[in-house]
Amino acid sequence: QVQLVESGGGLVQAGGSLRLSCAASGRTFSSYAMGWFRQTPGKEREFVAAISWSGGSTYYADSVKGRFTVSRDNALNTVYLQMNSLKPEDTAVYYCAADRRPSDWYGMGYDYWGQGTQVTVFS
Repeated sequence: QVQLVESGGGLVQAGGSLRLSCAASGRTFSSYAMGWFRQTPGKEREFVAAISWSGGSTYYADSVKGRFTVSRDNALNTVYLQMNSLKPEDTAVYYCAADRRPSDWYGMGYDYWGQGTQVTVFS
């Protein structure tokens, strides 16, 4: 089992940057592909980014491509989401997720989820 704890959320002006972190418990972090998702009230949770086990492959939603970067440090059991050029529409609770073998990198089928961290972007 994997426990995930997100951090790094906060309040930022449009155009600014934030870096989210997701720390995972356990000694098998490199066995998990990792994803980032976000959700706003009244809307479904949506895919943001994902990264493969070694970090060799990354996937992004069109809405964040070119602005967000997902990375991981397997020695630290941590995955990151660097968010640049933030827009008010990026405001959401951001969740990280883990799965040994995602059947759909962009879907909601990941096995483990964190509690989320709030990101608020004001104009």
